Amino acid sequence: MRILGVIVRFVVAALMLMLVSWIVPGFSVGGFWSALLLAVVIAIVGWIIEGIFGKRINPFGRGIVGFIVSAVVIWMAQFVVGNVDVSVIGALLAALVIGIIDLFVPIKSPFELGTSGGRKE
Repeated sequence: MRILGVIVRFVVAALMLMLVSWIVPGFSVGGFWSALLLAVVIAIVGWIIEGIFGKRINPFGRGIVGFIVSAVVIWMAQFVVGNVDVSVIGALLAALVIGIIDLFVPIKSPFELGTSGGRKE
């Protein structure tokens, strides 16, 4: 059941990235598969950053540092994923919109799955 939760989270993240690309100028995703790959790349880079700097500095963190790290990760991911075009302003706006969406629809990061899978035990 855990793998299904991970798949659902990535699909939701991909749909959210497609929505953000429709809203934010300077941020475009070519289609669902590009958005899904972008979500995976963002998750992997976030995992690496979290492993190096700890949980306080990661793309899923709150505050100005998490916002800036999120924008940098989004901007850098365009070089790995095809059909994704992000300007610096687009990355900043996308990080802002994603942060606002996360306030209303919080989704745990894929890295918190190891603790309890998002369930209370």
